[in-house]
Amino acid sequence: MQKKWWQDKIAYQIYPKSFADSDGDGIGDLRGIINKLDYLQELGVDIVWLSPIFCSPLADQGYDISDYYNIDPRFGTMADMEELIAKAREKNICILMDLVVNHCSDEHIWFKKAMEEPEGRYGKYFYIEEGKGGEPPCNWRSYFGGSAWERIPGTNKYYFHAFHKKQPDLNWENEEVRQEIYKMINWWLDKGLGGFRIDAIINIKKVLPFKDYEPDREDGMVSIRTMLKEAEGVGEFLSEMKRETFEKYDAFTVGEVFDARVEELPLFFGEDGYFSSIFEFGPALIGKSDNGWYDCKEAAREKYKEVCFKSQLKSDKIGFMSNIIENHDEPRGVNEFIPKEDLSEKSKKLLAAVYFLQKGIPFIYQGQELGMENTVFHSMEEVDDISTRDEYQVALDAGYSEEEALKIVSKYSRDNARTPFQWSDEDNAGFTKGKPWLALNPNYPVINAAEQIERKTSVYYFYKELIALRKSEECKETFVYGEFEPVLPEVKNFMAYLRKGQDKNILVAANFQKEPVTLTLPVTCKKVLLHNDGDIRMERSTVTFQGYQVLVMEVE
Repeated sequence: MQKKWWQDKIAYQIYPKSFADSDGDGIGDLRGIINKLDYLQELGVDIVWLSPIFCSPLADQGYDISDYYNIDPRFGTMADMEELIAKAREKNICILMDLVVNHCSDEHIWFKKAMEEPEGRYGKYFYIEEGKGGEPPCNWRSYFGGSAWERIPGTNKYYFHAFHKKQPDLNWENEEVRQEIYKMINWWLDKGLGGFRIDAIINIKKVLPFKDYEPDREDGMVSIRTMLKEAEGVGEFLSEMKRETFEKYDAFTVGEVFDARVEELPLFFGEDGYFSSIFEFGPALIGKSDNGWYDCKEAAREKYKEVCFKSQLKSDKIGFMSNIIENHDEPRGVNEFIPKEDLSEKSKKLLAAVYFLQKGIPFIYQGQELGMENTVFHSMEEVDDISTRDEYQVALDAGYSEEEALKIVSKYSRDNARTPFQWSDEDNAGFTKGKPWLALNPNYPVINAAEQIERKTSVYYFYKELIALRKSEECKETFVYGEFEPVLPEVKNFMAYLRKGQDKNILVAANFQKEPVTLTLPVTCKKVLLHNDGDIRMERSTVTFQGYQVLVMEVE
């Protein structure tokens, strides 16, 4: 496998609106990020991905872009962005932006011109179709609920939006649209970006002409994912985009790729893939249901192990996945994968180790390094996220009471991950001197960066140790390039795997339960490199694992 500059890096996702507010307006901003670069450097971060900071009406928190060439004033100025790129580079940190090109905002100049003349040049920048007898052109359901078609007032024409109605899909079949997108990408790369995280990219290819599918709910509509299973030819667009942009700059790119066919994965992130990497979403999909959040099941530990092992074995010979336990679109990972009654700093450290040391690029989402948890919702009035509001209605329609529906969406809401970063136990967790745009998690006096930085046994310090271990000259070759091999997969509530390097093999072994267990391992331990519990009992291959204990061991 050809070695690349990004393969041994540690990535960190920032949700700018909630990271650090420098001017007291309650919204995080670029100046706040600049002020926290020392924190990121001290943690050991090499790559920082910023969720969208472009001009936007924020119908979907910045994923509805009205101007790709400007920074939204809420977040700062272009001068702030250029300063962030430059100062981050001085600290050997490269900046990624969020590339959102499946759709734009209905307030983008292209769409405004399209509405003025749907049959004209800019009308062809979007998917605009005639309705069928007063109904939309087809029965596809938006990801956020309801029809994926919105009627243009005063006409029988509709425009297509896979997401919110204020996010019209761009027509990638139009070469002029593609060239405009490539020009914008190169404009940003010329400014010194290290690359992009690419949003919802599999959606750029539609099955045309538009057609109905068998409904999958009583609303008579069907999930867009049904269409994506039939869509052919997205690779032609992605190859062209790479050739015209990323390849010229040796940029790091990570794709948000759902619904890719297994046999096509090498095309997405293999040796000469469309992207450097793609996110591994398998764990995030455990227990999820097409019916809605009300039908989701608990993310069982055995299923988590099974999904991780399957993903690692599938990708090991292909390339580098980007591994996560949470992001801005998911609730907090510690609440998702650890039973409520077992949630502790010890179990949080276990989860950190088992995901972080798998093969791939480890991504840390802001606050994850503190073990930040899901927040508390007292009513739907406290919810900002549009998908949570939609799922609340879905639960009500399924017969749940308002109280039950609130409880259901509280567990899965994206707002769980979007609460402001907990810097200290001071007012507003040290995030802002104003009123936070989204209510803080009430546990910030207990879980915050200031306290954990001062305490060597904290979750924060464990993440620092994980990062240092992966980067160490002693272990880097094994953790970055070593093969992945499951160990004792049949043992319940136990997750272990070998990372097999050229000159060193390392075992990561975790007891995913509160009861201790004694096991005879198929390898012999030479020394313990990292652990989350001071009580270590082993005699060559026989090890007693304490409850929620993880051991990282060099083996013979």
